[in-house]
Amino acid sequence: MWEVCQQQAQAGSPELQEALLNKIVCLPDHVSNKLQGKNPPVFFPQNYFPLLGGAVIQVLQKTSESLRGGMDCSISFVSHVLGKVCVHGRQKEILSVLVPHLTDLTKSDCIWQRICWRLAECVPDRWMEAVVLGLVQATPGADVLSRLLGNLVLKNKKAQFVMTQKLLLLQYGHTTAVLQNLLGYLSLDGQRRPLLVKVLQELLETWGSSSAVKHSPPEQQQYISKAILICLSHLKEPEIESCRQELLAGMMEGVKCHLDSSLPQVRRLGMIVAESISSRINTDGPVLKFQYEDDDEARELKSLLVQTPPFSTVLSLPNDDRNEKADAALPLVSEGNQQSHAAAPVTPDEESDAELDSDDDLVPYDMSEDKELKTKAPVYIRDCIEVLTGSEDVDKWEAAVKALESLVRKNPVATREVSVELAKILLHLEEKTCIEGFVQLRQRAQVAVLTTDPIPVAKYLTSQFYSLNYSLRQRMDILDVLVLAAQELSYPKSHGKIKNSGAQKPCIQLLSGSDSSKDWRRIVDERIKSKTRRFATGQSQVELASGPNEFNSVAGHFFFPLIQQFDRPLTTFDLLGEDHFVLGRLVHTLAVLMYLAVNTMAATAMGKALLEFVWALRFHTDSYVRQGLLSCISSVLLSVPTERLLEDMTEELLEAQSWLGDVVEKDPDGDCRRLALQNLLLMENLKKKLETVPS
Repeated sequence: MWEVCQQQAQAGSPELQEALLNKIVCLPDHVSNKLQGKNPPVFFPQNYFPLLGGAVIQVLQKTSESLRGGMDCSISFVSHVLGKVCVHGRQKEILSVLVPHLTDLTKSDCIWQRICWRLAECVPDRWMEAVVLGLVQATPGADVLSRLLGNLVLKNKKAQFVMTQKLLLLQYGHTTAVLQNLLGYLSLDGQRRPLLVKVLQELLETWGSSSAVKHSPPEQQQYISKAILICLSHLKEPEIESCRQELLAGMMEGVKCHLDSSLPQVRRLGMIVAESISSRINTDGPVLKFQYEDDDEARELKSLLVQTPPFSTVLSLPNDDRNEKADAALPLVSEGNQQSHAAAPVTPDEESDAELDSDDDLVPYDMSEDKELKTKAPVYIRDCIEVLTGSEDVDKWEAAVKALESLVRKNPVATREVSVELAKILLHLEEKTCIEGFVQLRQRAQVAVLTTDPIPVAKYLTSQFYSLNYSLRQRMDILDVLVLAAQELSYPKSHGKIKNSGAQKPCIQLLSGSDSSKDWRRIVDERIKSKTRRFATGQSQVELASGPNEFNSVAGHFFFPLIQQFDRPLTTFDLLGEDHFVLGRLVHTLAVLMYLAVNTMAATAMGKALLEFVWALRFHTDSYVRQGLLSCISSVLLSVPTERLLEDMTEELLEAQSWLGDVVEKDPDGDCRRLALQNLLLMENLKKKLETVPS
């Protein structure tokens, strides 16, 4: 390589250089092909390319000596070798040798810095991306990357595209350290800082795009959020002042798009980034504050807003040690204060004031035998209704709320007389006092009323779901109550002589602002597991409780009214528009109702209607809705008898199978791809099952 570098300075043959380049880089392949499996270990790629890196260092050292001696020398051939090795995927092997040596050599030697700059600048454009990516990943910090690349990002258009566009906006699999190296490199030189501001504006534009939020996976949105926070940490006050309006506009647009998302992690990303931008552009005024779970991920994102020096010269104790030493020092201070207070003399005036202000003469009342007065709970359903609707006595109201569920379950006949009225009262009931667990108490009472008198109460609740003048929270409460009541009706009730087997039946955890799709789908996953045949010996199972499925006769009253009017927008409620979060909850509710309708008379009709519903919404842009649609297909495949699936829904299943294949290949959401693959496997199992059945 050194001879070729000397020949290049004297205009050597380009054909010879190209042949040598191919032989040097591809030598392990040539040797392996010739020796046919008897390749010496030194020619293994993991051994050969580090040796090649050492040879490159030797050539660069000779180049440095030549330049110091006043001789001309070219290193473009070395750049070609480096570029070709990197584009062949061997960046890690060769750069693991080059980067540590060049890091040490460029610390205080300007000639070595210029050699490194020239080494990067002479890499051909077709190999530039591989070299730049390898260096960004291999360097231990932004200052090292700046010494190795210089102003390459300003001199080479390909390098500029890779560093300001491709690595930030088109890829998202790189680590946080890569982002810190890259953006720190842009911030370390005054000529490169305008690119940092430009990159931040482009990142904010992507972060605030509603289309990007809907169609990009959460991992990419988190990657872009990290890049925005790192950019903000590098901006100086004059730069923030110059683009304050752009930052404010991007923040407002982006936080709106993120808060509209149905995915909790996306909403939280929007909150954290908006808080960070607000804290940087409004240093003197009020800043945005949101309520979200402050876990490790949130703390990591916030820490990116604070710059940490690459090399700290101050030896500091770990956090735990500092805290322990600080805690150990606190008693000493307090003791010192106590001693100083004890040693301070008390003047006569202070003594007289202390005597006047003393409360020692007041004898406290003896309250040891006092008992708390408890309001008697109502004993009749109509008494509860009267208290909940008209009483101003807070204690009576609280006692009625706590007693209502047990009264409903103990008096089913009296409950049926006023069931619809009671359901209406509970749906509109608001908390008068700070009663612990009010939401759960109200929900359990609603479920008790619905299970006691299913048909009229289900008709009322499903009709109110599409009515005017209801909040989104009330509509989602209706869905929660329907699901919990259906679950209770579909499982057999335990009687005195039947022992509980201890097997945990599928449960549904309702949303409280968190992602419920995994909880909704848990019952479907458990049903799939129950379909899997396992051959093993072990203890005999205790006989499970058995009884009639009470959901059989009422399943249609829960299901069909919900599915009928989803495409009819109201003045304050548009499921196919901005209220897509409620649509996602509705879709998941239908999936659970379909699952619970297994072995019921209405299962076939429900399955056919649900497949048509899924087909109408299959291209919805919200990933949470698509997850619910895929759960609906799982429920249909598991709950509808196989014979009915093939005889009554053949066309719908073929269409669904084609769509599922597209989802597996093209959907940006990982959960959607997993559910689609699960449904395809279920269809394949049904097909195999039918083939094994004798005709």
